[in-house]
Amino acid sequence: MSSSKVLEQLRGKHVLITGTTGFLGKVVLEKLIRAVPDIGGIHLLIRGNKQNPDARSRFLQEIATSSVFDRLRQEDNEAFESFLEERLHCVTGEVTEPGFGLQPEALQKLADSIDAVVNSAASVNFREELDKALTINTLCLENIAELAQLNPNLAVVQVSTCYVNGMNSGQVTESVIKPAGEDIPRSASGYYEIEELIRVLNDSIADVRSRYTGKMLERKLVDLGIREANRYGWSDTYTFTKWLGEQLLMKALKGRSLTIVRPSIIESALEEPAPGWIEGVKVADAIILAYAREKVTLFPGKRSGIVDVIPVDLVANSIILAVAEALSEPPESRIYQCCSGSSNPVSVGAFIDHLLAEAKTNYAAYPNLFYRRPVKPFIAVNRALFDALVGGARIPLSMASRMKGLLGQGRELKVLQNLDTTRSLATIFGFYTAPDYIFRNDELLALATRMGEVDKALFPVDARQIDWAVYLRKIHLAGLNRYALSAKKARGPRSSRGRKKAA
Repeated sequence: MSSSKVLEQLRGKHVLITGTTGFLGKVVLEKLIRAVPDIGGIHLLIRGNKQNPDARSRFLQEIATSSVFDRLRQEDNEAFESFLEERLHCVTGEVTEPGFGLQPEALQKLADSIDAVVNSAASVNFREELDKALTINTLCLENIAELAQLNPNLAVVQVSTCYVNGMNSGQVTESVIKPAGEDIPRSASGYYEIEELIRVLNDSIADVRSRYTGKMLERKLVDLGIREANRYGWSDTYTFTKWLGEQLLMKALKGRSLTIVRPSIIESALEEPAPGWIEGVKVADAIILAYAREKVTLFPGKRSGIVDVIPVDLVANSIILAVAEALSEPPESRIYQCCSGSSNPVSVGAFIDHLLAEAKTNYAAYPNLFYRRPVKPFIAVNRALFDALVGGARIPLSMASRMKGLLGQGRELKVLQNLDTTRSLATIFGFYTAPDYIFRNDELLALATRMGEVDKALFPVDARQIDWAVYLRKIHLAGLNRYALSAKKARGPRSSRGRKKAA
């Protein structure tokens, strides 16, 4: 029997991971501990907080207690605890600060002690204030590059997103993405020169800061981010700043080992560490939850469009394959997309129909998600019709609500609240439900083939193994019900602005 190339390449190696307070970072960490027993060590960069000022205590309190490690604890808790004690190294630092906030000697020592770094820290709030999104998704990559300059052999794996594609349509390959909007100068090496654009964005941020304060300042910085993203060809601040981050790293690490891994919409695990394992409410889930709570029945979307969803364990496996390859091959720049659209597509219409069928026939199996059997349909309509229907319905409802207020009946009409929820979700997520692009992952599948059959089984990345009816109806809804919506959180999502930072 042939052996695992991944296990061979990672034997004795040390990997630094950022972003393990987040969903994907936890799954990468868990898989490395469980599936790569001979790894030399795992280093985690974690910033302290008020409750846990140092990285180790924060890890033990906030990360080690996660249900993501239930399988490890059940299979061999003693070995797991031993790994945490002997081979898990927590570094107190902030990825957005120069040198991670470490003293120069400590930073050099960290660089010398690791073979690869996986950067999965990000703000995945689609409507983040522009200054914050730039800091965490773009500018902090200068600090990752600085670490790499201190160790010429360091392999860098950057977690990006397929949606750096922005408003381009058609087949999206694993290559440098050309902006769909205003021109940005391109270098002979293929990446885009963004220094001048960053300077202009910072000037705009400074101008807004000089004119506003408090909540108004926050709103204006959000608006600025969306406006600038749209100008250059992106639907939101998140994807715009992630694209900028790719360009920064490609320039800073030219001629060095850099692998960019772009997942599509990451959702609950297909198999590992447990089917359906998820943390928090992700992109599609905010809409599913709003429907389950009877707040949304209409949404802008193209039923024939391919919605690109990928289980988190396939993404974690892609990252691990990328690390193993980078440690064994000559340094170069590589891009892989972890997605389902080109190999095992599911349409927006099929996605909705699978979930509605399960909701209507088996809602009682998911008590934290559905409080009762849903009776209303969930209809995807084109954007123009959606805007006309929602806008047209809102005017008389607003008038009725105001009249109730004048008559001393203080509560806002529930229908109006639901319309506002629908419109808010559509503003954030509408771009993703009317796709006219297909993400390709030919290079990732070729990487899996090069690694061989043993690693295909140990670290599967191929979306063709997903049975969408089973995954959406049984695995994903069960995972949402069990992990994301425990009884104490079952009163609804925290916010439609939704997805949190991974630090």
